[in-house]
Formats: sequence, C-alpha cells, structure tokens
Amino acid sequence: MGGADTNGSMISFFFATLFLLITPGPGVLSVAGVGSRFGFRAGWSYLWGLWAGNFIVGVAVASGLAAIVFSVDYLREVLLFASACYLVFLAAKIALSGHEVAFIVSLKAPKFFSGVTLQVINPKAYAVNTTLFTGFAFMPGDLFYETVIKFAILNALWIPIHFAWLGAGVMLIRLALSAKVQRGINIFMGLAMLAVALLAVLY
Repeated sequence: MGGADTNGSMISFFFATLFLLITPGPGVLSVAGVGSRFGFRAGWSYLWGLWAGNFIVGVAVASGLAAIVFSVDYLREVLLFASACYLVFLAAKIALSGHEVAFIVSLKAPKFFSGVTLQVINPKAYAVNTTLFTGFAFMPGDLFYETVIKFAILNALWIPIHFAWLGAGVMLIRLALSAKVQRGINIFMGLAMLAVALLAVLY
C-alpha cells in the first residue's frame, strides 16, 4: 500500500513539474527570444545560464535558505516588488512590440551569467521550486533521497522543455507569419508574462 502511495505521489510530482515548467515565464520566453534574434548557438550559452540559476534557486529552496531570507519582511517585500516590476516591464515590452514576434528582445546576445541573473530574481522560479520541494512528499522517511529524485525529475523535464522553446524561437522567426498573427502572439505572451507577475505577488 505504501509503495502505491509513493508511486502515485511521484507521478503527481512529475505532472505538476511538467505543467509548471511549460507555463510561459521569463525563462522560457527569454530563451525563445534569444533564439529568434541571435540563433541557436547564442541561445545555448544563455540556456545553460538559466539552468544554473534555476539550480541555485532549487538548492536555496530545498535547503531552507530561501525561507530564512524571505522571513525578513522588508527584504522579501523589496525583492518581490523589484521582480514584479521587472516582469511587468517585460510584459509591456513584449505586448507593445508591434507586428514582429518579440519574445524578449536584447540589443546583443545575452551570455551565461545573464541567464543566471534572470533566474535568481525570477519570482516564478521561486514559486515553482517551493511548490515542488515542499509538496509531493513521496518518501517522507528519507527526505534526502526524495530531494535527489525530485532534482533528477525536475532536470529531466527542465532541459528538453527549454531546448524546445529555444528551437521554437529559432523556427518561428523563419515562418514569415502575417503581421496580425505576430501581433497576436506578442499580446498573448505579454499577457502570460503579466499573469506570472500577478501570481507571484499573490503567491
């Protein structure tokens, strides 16, 4: 019976991870933007920066460090306000970018550390990791191995999903979509980014 419960919780964790990761956020939208503007090679370096930043956030959450930092009310509020403002800025920049698919546009290709920095201030990264590492207890008697397995599942999904978004950015810009369709995509992505910011504040 315990084994069935463990398997069920692990499966639930898998699908929760999948749905949380495929939801548009700063990471996937920005890596798609890098791909559309600078190509796959530039996006490769940036993507691994995002991965490293997400790993840092995951370790901070799983170890309780993030909880300690966020227990300081004024610091938590300052960080939340700054990150939410940044996301709203990005949302407006995307939604109002006109008839060319924008994702998140930069004048020069962002590097590895740009990806790390974005994830460290990305409220969605904290929300996702907190949800995953504090819930779905499928090995309550061995928290260490449960955490290791969670990291393995998280990365097994995180890496291909972000590569898919990078590839989507590279391919979408080559499709020569109509101005109306591209404007609609921008508005949709901007609204998705705004929703992430609102959820972060509510969270």
